[in-house]
Amino acid sequence: MMKYLILFISCTALAEVYGQKLSLSDAVNIGLKNSLDVQLSKNYVNIAEISNYVGMAGGLPLITAAGADNYAYAGVHQRLNTGEVIQRNGANANNLQANLTAGILLYNGSRVMATRKRLAELETQSRDQLNSSIQNVMASIMTAYFDVLRQQGYIKTFDQAIDVARKKLTIVKTQMGVGLANNADLFQSQVDLNNLLQAEQTQDVIVAQAKAELLRLLTLNTDSAIVVEDSIQVDPDIRLGDVLSRLSSNPDILAADEQVRINQLIIKETAAQRYPVLKASTGYNYNGNNAGAGQLLLNQSYGPFIGLSLNIPIYNGDIYKRQVKIADINAKNATIQKEILLRDYSADVVKIFKAYTVTLQELESQRNNYQLAQQLLDLVLQRFQFHQATILEVTQAQQSFVTAAYSLVNYSFVAKAAEVELKRVANQLSL
Repeated sequence: MMKYLILFISCTALAEVYGQKLSLSDAVNIGLKNSLDVQLSKNYVNIAEISNYVGMAGGLPLITAAGADNYAYAGVHQRLNTGEVIQRNGANANNLQANLTAGILLYNGSRVMATRKRLAELETQSRDQLNSSIQNVMASIMTAYFDVLRQQGYIKTFDQAIDVARKKLTIVKTQMGVGLANNADLFQSQVDLNNLLQAEQTQDVIVAQAKAELLRLLTLNTDSAIVVEDSIQVDPDIRLGDVLSRLSSNPDILAADEQVRINQLIIKETAAQRYPVLKASTGYNYNGNNAGAGQLLLNQSYGPFIGLSLNIPIYNGDIYKRQVKIADINAKNATIQKEILLRDYSADVVKIFKAYTVTLQELESQRNNYQLAQQLLDLVLQRFQFHQATILEVTQAQQSFVTAAYSLVNYSFVAKAAEVELKRVANQLSL
C-alpha cells in the first residue's frame, strides 16, 4: 500500500474542492493527504527509523573528552626531613587536568545484537501500523462517500414521487372540471404532495449532514460546498476463502506478530544482564600541578593508556531473574493477543461475508421489484387518468414504488459497505 503513502505526500493539487465535483479518488487522496491519524503514524515511522541504529543499541565506540583547570590561593606549612620549615600564606596553586578516552563494548551476553534486532522489528511494526492507518482512513472515507450517494439516492426517489404526486393533482383538477372528482380527492392529492415535499426537505438536511461527515474525514471545513455525483457499483466476485487466506497480510495481524518477536527479543536483552560485561578502553591523560610555594613546585604526568574492564554480576536480589520471568510472560501475552486478534478478525470476516452475500442476492431481487413497482405506478396513474382506478390505488402504488426505491438504494449501500470492510481486512483496498 505504499502507493497511497506516495499519494499522501505528493497530492497537493486537490486541497481545494469547494463547490467542485468530488470523485471517490479525489476524496481518498485528499483524505490521506490531510489525515491527522496518518500524519501521527508517519511521525512514529520516522521515530522508529531514527532509533533503528547500531549506536542506539550500544554497538559503537564511545569517545569522550574532559578537562578541568582549577586555581587556588592556599596557605602552605611544610616541615622537611632536613629540618627546613616552609610557611607561606596566599600561595598560588594551579591544577590542570585533561583526558581523551575511547571505549568499546566487547561482550555483554549478546544484548547489543538483541537490541539491534528489536529496533529493526519496531521500525517494521511502525510501517505496518502506518499501513493500517492508511487502510482505515480509506475505508472510512469510502463508506462516508457512498453514504452521501445513498442519501442523495433517497432524494432522487422523492423527486420521482413528487413528480407523480403533481401529475396526480393535475389529473384530479382536470377531472373536477368535468365533474368526475370531488374535493376529497383534491384535498388528498394536495396532502400527499405536501407530505412528500416536507419529507424531501428533511432528507436534504440528512444529505447535508452526510456531506459534513465526509468533509470531517477529509479534514476540510464541514460547511464547504461539494458536489458528489457517482453511482454505487458493488464488486460481486469476493470469495470468503480468499479473504480468510489474506488475513496474514492484514497490517494489524502483522503488527501483532512483530510484537511477539519484539517481546521475545526483550527476553534476550533482559537475560543478557546476568552475563559479564567486558569493555576495552584507550586514551590520553594529562595532569599538571603548579604551586607557588612548597617543596614540590611543578608536577606533570601525561601519556596514553589502554585497558580492559570486566564487570561480573554475582547477586542483586534476584532482580534480573524476575525481570526475565516477567518478559517471558509478556511474550506469551503478545502471542495470546495475536491469536485473539486473528480469531476476532476471522469471525468478523465470516459475519460480514454472510451479510455481503445475502445482500447481493436481495439486491438482485430488489432491482426486479423496483422495475415492477415503477411499471405498476405508471400503469395505475394511466388508469387513474381515465377514471379506471381510484386515488387510493394511486397512493398505494406510489408508496410501493417509494419503498422499492428506498430498499434498492439501501441494499446497494449495505453491500458496498460490506465489500469495503472485507477488502480492508484483506489489505486489498484500492481505487
